[in-house]
Amino acid sequence: MSSPMRPPRTPTRSESRTPRRQVVRSSPSSRSSPSVPGAQNATTPSQNGTPSRNGTPSRNGTPNQNGTPSQSGTPTRRGIPNDSSDTPLRWGVNRRAQETIVASSEGPSSSAPVSSPNQLLMTSPLPQGMTEIDLSSPLNYGTPSSLGSVRTPRSGIRGTPIRQRSDIRTDKRMRQVNVISEPTIPEESGVAGLVTSSESENLAGPQLVVWGTNVVINRCKDQFKRFVQRFIDPEAENDELPENMNVSEPLYLQKLHEIHTLEEPYMNINCAHLQVFDEQLYKQLVSYPQEIIPTMDMAVNEMFFEKYPAAVLDHQIQIRPFNVARTKSMRMLNPEDIDQLITISGMVIRTSNVIPEMREAFFKCIVCSLTTVVEIDRGRINEPTVCTNCNNNYCFSLVHNRSHYSDKQMVKLQESPDDMPAGQTPQTIILFAHNDLVDAVSAGDRVIVTGIYCASPIQVVPRASNIRSVYKTHIDVVHYRKQDSKRLYDVEEGKEHAFPPERIELLKLLSRKKDVYDRLARNIAPSIYENEDIKKGILLQLFGGTKKTHNASGRSHFRSEINILLCGDPGTSKSQLLQFVYNLVPRSQYSSGKGSSAVGLTAYVTKDPETRQLVLQTGALVLADNGICCIDEFDKMNDSTRSMLHEVMEQQTLSIAKAGIICQLNARTSILAAANPCESQWNKHKTVVENVMLPHTLMSRFDLIFLMLDPQDDLFDKRLARHLVSLYYQAEPEEEDDLIDMSVLRDYIAFAKEHVHPVLGEEAQQRLVQAYVDMRRVGSGRGQITAYPRQLESLIRLAEAHTKVRLGKTVEVEDVEEAWRLHREALKQSAIDPLSGKIDVSILTTGMSGSARQRRLQLTESLKKLIESKGKVPTLNYQKLLAEFKESSNILVTRDMFEDALKNLQDNKIIFVVSKNTIRICS
Repeated sequence: MSSPMRPPRTPTRSESRTPRRQVVRSSPSSRSSPSVPGAQNATTPSQNGTPSRNGTPSRNGTPNQNGTPSQSGTPTRRGIPNDSSDTPLRWGVNRRAQETIVASSEGPSSSAPVSSPNQLLMTSPLPQGMTEIDLSSPLNYGTPSSLGSVRTPRSGIRGTPIRQRSDIRTDKRMRQVNVISEPTIPEESGVAGLVTSSESENLAGPQLVVWGTNVVINRCKDQFKRFVQRFIDPEAENDELPENMNVSEPLYLQKLHEIHTLEEPYMNINCAHLQVFDEQLYKQLVSYPQEIIPTMDMAVNEMFFEKYPAAVLDHQIQIRPFNVARTKSMRMLNPEDIDQLITISGMVIRTSNVIPEMREAFFKCIVCSLTTVVEIDRGRINEPTVCTNCNNNYCFSLVHNRSHYSDKQMVKLQESPDDMPAGQTPQTIILFAHNDLVDAVSAGDRVIVTGIYCASPIQVVPRASNIRSVYKTHIDVVHYRKQDSKRLYDVEEGKEHAFPPERIELLKLLSRKKDVYDRLARNIAPSIYENEDIKKGILLQLFGGTKKTHNASGRSHFRSEINILLCGDPGTSKSQLLQFVYNLVPRSQYSSGKGSSAVGLTAYVTKDPETRQLVLQTGALVLADNGICCIDEFDKMNDSTRSMLHEVMEQQTLSIAKAGIICQLNARTSILAAANPCESQWNKHKTVVENVMLPHTLMSRFDLIFLMLDPQDDLFDKRLARHLVSLYYQAEPEEEDDLIDMSVLRDYIAFAKEHVHPVLGEEAQQRLVQAYVDMRRVGSGRGQITAYPRQLESLIRLAEAHTKVRLGKTVEVEDVEEAWRLHREALKQSAIDPLSGKIDVSILTTGMSGSARQRRLQLTESLKKLIESKGKVPTLNYQKLLAEFKESSNILVTRDMFEDALKNLQDNKIIFVVSKNTIRICS
């Protein structure tokens, strides 16, 4: 290859007349010649229609791909190494492109330069009246308002400045021009793009096709336009419908009107609709998304601006396909899926910060100040080597503030547990989101992702250009979908789910029924027998209280989430209740106490494998933000793990100070925990704190603590056995009629959480105050505490949740009564003093009941009198004193009770325990 500084060599004559590789330096006259619109995106063919194999220009007008204008004055593409094996667009007739490139035909070549645009157009293979913007690469799709001569009437400025999509990366480097105008019928065995003979008659002349196939771009445009204009789906899903939709009209024409109204240039295309309407176009979309999606962009933009010529959008309308029938799990992805449109599902476990990705590099010559713009191709910046003005080598410098960038975000998606085989660890995959899809999802979201499965080579050294033959894969996201039909709708601040009017009317009709509270509670884990109060408590937890902040009161946050603890004998369906809630709530996490660590629940610091920097990886509690965290085997947690829950359960935040990362994360999650007794069976003679061995500071943060005990009653056992046996055959009709469909329950809870925000009424406030005073008065007479301010806040949250159940706007007295009843039933089970049989909340707050504390004081006083009766004795024997104390006491005294009494006397400096056998009396 000749040096760029030398004049081009004259091609050597040979029998094949094959042009030699050469680089031609353009003359000043060629630089000053006007360019053809779209010439930047397409090369100009030679007069004889034969493409150049090596992409270098010859004097007969062969297209040039190295980026320097040829001597004919035709602007050509910038030089990019021809080393890609992807599927770029190529020029060709309507038939499968041949792998061999036809050499130039024999005959004298014209060396006269073509300096005028008229001469240039005469040598173009395009049909008369068709510009190159019509047949340009779909990546550089144009709309009527993207041309410089077109001004929108409303603004008078150029619209739609974006020339290419960041999420669709077509290799634009190779083209093939063929001027054969005879129609060619494609082979019937083609992978895609089969047409009839009648259709092929209209395809005479050059056609833009997908390289290596017979997929014609113009035909794809026409097919997609026909789909948009004609497709009617009376059974469209609710979240796809535009507002005030008419099901008898074309769905996507109404979406065009919605784009014009909202000025949001995005159109979601359900691939199931496309598959029903046009199976051929659907297969082409799945097989060649990098070429077909921009083609659809071209078609929908042409339709939009023909219908609304005065519209002004931020950029061109972009098609976002979703619901591809080729839905696969992460484990099933293999090399045959590369460069194809796929749909996978999973849970987002990490998102990166916004990364600015360069799309167009702006270079300036440091000698003559000539400027040029280079498009970034697949992350490679092809710096110009020779200045066409001053002919100096390597004199260009990159100007960053004049370059164009786009937003990019790395998202890590983990395989959902439903798709995991038994005994396998979850798989992960990297997603790249661009532009408006950045920050569309957050950690903890369960999403269905549609995108293009891509592969990129691995570099041996990050800063070197050497690459390996091993490739790493990722997905360029085209569409996110966070809906799961089996779960509740994800509720986000500032975003509301669009319910159809018929559904809203059904939900309001259900709310007006008097037994709606009981009916909804029976739908919580209907396979579990009885436990109605527990189900009602979980139902109120799903609805939650009203979020409120009162900065004027000096308190910035009031907790609205409800925490519930289930304690009891093994085998009482505690884990099944947790599994039901986990499968129902969108942002929920499930963990076990023994398999969870403190950092696994909160957050930990790890090294990013891409950047090798320390990053914060969030745990289960942070991932369950605005959801529910289900923790089984709560009693099996170690103390360090449980200590991390104190801040989360009350302040709803998580403070982190690790490895130089100091931050505070939101953990606005409800806790649903289950614990078993330490003795494997509930001991009724011990308190709940002594049975589950949990710290009282953590127990007091639960709004409701329920006991699920085995009653060991013959009648109960018979009913339970009959219920369990009935689960293995068809249920009775009367039982089915009483249940509400799960989709209705899902919509009801989501609608209440989004649209119902009750406030306390005047009568409800007075009843809450009276209920709290009554609870305090019950234990004041006998020295026991039956209520704390935390219990009052729990009553408020439960009353607000009960108001949401009936879709009420104001908390009334009946809501307070039900909240007080449910709270009292929970206290009857968990806060009963085994000595007195009375409710004593101090068991949960201090870990000891009032009667136990009084008994300890009495034993201490009795032991003090026994020691004083010994007279002035310097020391006492431990075993003899214990035996005498047991004989003199009216109650059964254990060694632990005796040691507690000795400790109290030692704290009061009455005695001093020297050893296990010697006690010294202080003078």
